[in-house]
Amino acid sequence: MKLKKFFIDTLDKLALLAWFHKPKNNNPILIYFHGNSFDIGERAYRIERYINKGWGILLLSWRYYSGNKGKPTENNLYIDGQAAIDWVKKNTDYHKTNIVLYGESLGCVVAAELGLQDKFKSIILEAPFTSITNIGQKKYPIYPVKYLTLDKFDNLSKIEKILSPLLIIHEKKDEVIPYDHSLKLFEKASSPKKHVCVDEAMHNNLYDFDIDKEVINLDS
Repeated sequence: MKLKKFFIDTLDKLALLAWFHKPKNNNPILIYFHGNSFDIGERAYRIERYINKGWGILLLSWRYYSGNKGKPTENNLYIDGQAAIDWVKKNTDYHKTNIVLYGESLGCVVAAELGLQDKFKSIILEAPFTSITNIGQKKYPIYPVKYLTLDKFDNLSKIEKILSPLLIIHEKKDEVIPYDHSLKLFEKASSPKKHVCVDEAMHNNLYDFDIDKEVINLDS
């Protein structure tokens, strides 16, 4: 799997590590917003599934992660996500209607926020939470607490305003983000929408259950 490694500049003058692979033919470009993984290499096995199907991939690493500088506050993550979209618009021939935004856990917040501003081919939310507050204090250790707990990361307040077709995926045995969070989000979301539950999956092994097929079939 050959990926272009480079850096994306943000409006506040940070350079963020990213990987890119061109799509084949007229396949979509999937912009992948990762969760609480400190090295984007941990997501290589996931994006390879899409590359093998001819999709384009832009995998962005947030500030503070993968050796990047900066603090991952809520607003700063939105800046990072917008920088990824701007890079695709500037450096490819693809229109936003052929872009899929994929948010994983923490990345769901950015995918949802950007989905309020434009209509994309689709938006995928994997293991989304309603808000940081609703996860509960005992769950905070999974995130860089000193940067995140002052922010709301409130998906529930914006979910119904997303302009794109929506796919929500959640693991029934998720030990990090309770499964009922995705049910609450799905209930409030606007159509078109789809909810997929993987009964035996936990927070970090969703791709052992070939969930990429749901993503690809949604956008085929």
